[in-house]
Amino acid sequence: MARLTLPLLLILLSILHIATTAQSTSTVPKRSGATDFIKASCRTTRYPALCVQSLSVFATAIQRSSRQLAHTALSVSLSRARSATVFVSKMARIKGMKGREYEAVKDCVDNMGDSVDRLSRSLRELGHMGGAGGQDFMWHISNVQTWVSAALTDESTCVDGFAGRAMDGRVKASIKGRVVNVAQVTSNALALVNHFAAKH
Repeated sequence: MARLTLPLLLILLSILHIATTAQSTSTVPKRSGATDFIKASCRTTRYPALCVQSLSVFATAIQRSSRQLAHTALSVSLSRARSATVFVSKMARIKGMKGREYEAVKDCVDNMGDSVDRLSRSLRELGHMGGAGGQDFMWHISNVQTWVSAALTDESTCVDGFAGRAMDGRVKASIKGRVVNVAQVTSNALALVNHFAAKH
């Protein structure tokens, strides 16, 4: 096998460096443009910092699509709602809870189950829309808005169940922390769905 001379090796290395630099710089504007789009869109939400933090990791998939942004926001909300539902279900099995606390946890499991169901339906509905326009678009988007709003109500109802001093404690704090986060990402998802709807 022929040995590479030093000048030839230097030429090859500089060609390789130019090629990789060109490739990396071509992807940077694409991603930063998508991130700027996400940041601008998140300004329409109630929790913009959380919105950017939870969605910017999906910038490459979202690009500058309002529809893809709404779809991703709903996916994030559904994923967190499912995780919170599993967590609350485990909390319901803790021994030694007071009667009222146990009832609140049980009700929260039901509420979060309903929230997961409604977010799943809204995500499917958005996925089925295809190139729907006019009356068809309005009908589909109205269904999505209704179900996401209902999911947000379910999450708020769960949190409200832990109101009052009698409910203070570890269980209340850990469940509230999880569910409030879900409610915030769901609120953001609804704002982004509304933003997408307004563009049509």
